[in-house]
Amino acid sequence: MRGDILAPAAVLVIWTLVMLVWLAAVRVPAIGGAKGLENARRGARGQDLENVLPPKANWPAHNYTHLTEQPTLFYATIMILALTGAGRTDIFLAWGYVGIRVVHSLWQVLVNVIAVRFALFFASSACLMALAIRAAIGCFAH
Repeated sequence: MRGDILAPAAVLVIWTLVMLVWLAAVRVPAIGGAKGLENARRGARGQDLENVLPPKANWPAHNYTHLTEQPTLFYATIMILALTGAGRTDIFLAWGYVGIRVVHSLWQVLVNVIAVRFALFFASSACLMALAIRAAIGCFAH
């Protein structure tokens, strides 16, 4: 089942790269038309654009950042489960985590109502917590 537990991680990596392309597709045109970038152009970072670009142009970048934060724990947990032996419950939880993160991304970029976004984040975090506990148990069981 090693491949079965690694597949959700691979899909989340691909989704993260899709969000990278999405953020570029939204932000680059917004930067071209933005006023007030004269001082931010040289040596500017993405966060320097926060108060210059419209919120909808920043949302994909916010989500991309989110996909490079908490999911690092997911990837580590998946590797532990791949090495110690993942069961069907682990695979179900991993796909649940990835599915919820994809919905979270779409919600954040398209709608961005915080209460719903938080509920999605909480649900994905619950999947991750369960996976992490199961991974720790697997480590001690071997």
